[in-house]
Amino acid sequence: MSELTLTLVLLIVLLALLSSGIWVAFALTAVGMVGMLLFSDAPLGEVLATTVWGASNSWALAALPLFIWMGEILFRSRLSEDMFTGLSPWMERLPGRLLHVNIFGCGIFAAVSGSSAATAATIGKLSIPELDKRHYPDSMMIGTLAGSATLGLLIPPSIILIVYGVATEQSIARLFVAGVLPGMLLVLLFVGYVVFWSLLNRESIPAGDGAVPLIEKLRRSRRLIPVILLIGGVIGSIYAGIASPTDAAAVGVLLSLILSRASGTLTLESFFDGLMGATRTSCMIAFILAGAAFLTVSMGFTGIPRMLALWIGSLELSHYSLLTALTVFFIVLGCFLDGISVVVLTTSVIMPMVEQAGIDPLWFGIYLVIVVEMSQITPPVGFNLFVLQSLTGRNILQVARAAIPFFLLLLLALGIIIAIPATVTLLPDMMGG
Repeated sequence: MSELTLTLVLLIVLLALLSSGIWVAFALTAVGMVGMLLFSDAPLGEVLATTVWGASNSWALAALPLFIWMGEILFRSRLSEDMFTGLSPWMERLPGRLLHVNIFGCGIFAAVSGSSAATAATIGKLSIPELDKRHYPDSMMIGTLAGSATLGLLIPPSIILIVYGVATEQSIARLFVAGVLPGMLLVLLFVGYVVFWSLLNRESIPAGDGAVPLIEKLRRSRRLIPVILLIGGVIGSIYAGIASPTDAAAVGVLLSLILSRASGTLTLESFFDGLMGATRTSCMIAFILAGAAFLTVSMGFTGIPRMLALWIGSLELSHYSLLTALTVFFIVLGCFLDGISVVVLTTSVIMPMVEQAGIDPLWFGIYLVIVVEMSQITPPVGFNLFVLQSLTGRNILQVARAAIPFFLLLLLALGIIIAIPATVTLLPDMMGG
């Protein structure tokens, strides 16, 4: 059987399993088993057992449930309310006023949540009623949330970057640091677009509440101090080389518990709710990673990745042509799967191609996350769009239309990191290691 026929058989099996509604982890494992049974003489049981154990027994993976738990604790605290109160007085003079609270609020929450959907839900629950009450335009209210919530995938500590690091054996600390400048770039692009749009549509932005005295601004901003210290402690300790991502995650959980207790939102019920939420999410991701690890090994036995890498090499595509094709592929795939599933499903086949083309795997990780961000708000089926539809009660097409400018801004950011790779690699190179 030719390699092309082999690839088509496995692809059909995978699509059939995914469309049946079976868990992604089971689908990945089943495809790996079919590949090995039909096209390899390797001992299936031994390979499955050792691969699943090896994928689960990873110290780097220990950071994942801790960061998820930290986000769950803060999700149940007064964090979003404190952020709105602390940020809003400083936005009154910016064209667009409180629309910027969505952007900066999502940026800050992304740095403690690591999840795009959690960021959209948390900030949206607080800001949508406030902006609605003040009659801000729906398109910008929803659009800024849809776009900015995707920062949860990029700004460290990002859950999807941990998954990518484990799946491709890249340094998670370096991936975290690599996400900082692209994250800041996206915040600047979103703010710039809101300012530009607001200057062109002055009549659509409601009048502000009037100038707030500096003393009052500073007094309200005190509520931002705990979360800024938390972010600084977690990310700063990794950047300074004091702590590994796993150590920093443990410190983050402890600090978030203290922060939640100090704000009066930590109860026995909220503690166990957060713990169980983190356990469910972590088990799901770990299960998917184990299935993906087995698929990666089985693909090695079938020879598909090597064959595809050689085929891509024989086409002699430029970096730009290859990245354009991969961008379209990931956006389409992201319409049907969540971001973590996209990453673990494709790395076994895509990484040999990427390495064959001479693309830095660290840079590719950030590129991949931005493309997955785009797929989260791709009209009409992006996952974040459904979150916002449930929050706002608006028609899904209205939500999708509002997200289009921010989808294009993500595409612009992608073009910038392709044109200027140092946007991604500068900070990791300065960090060394």
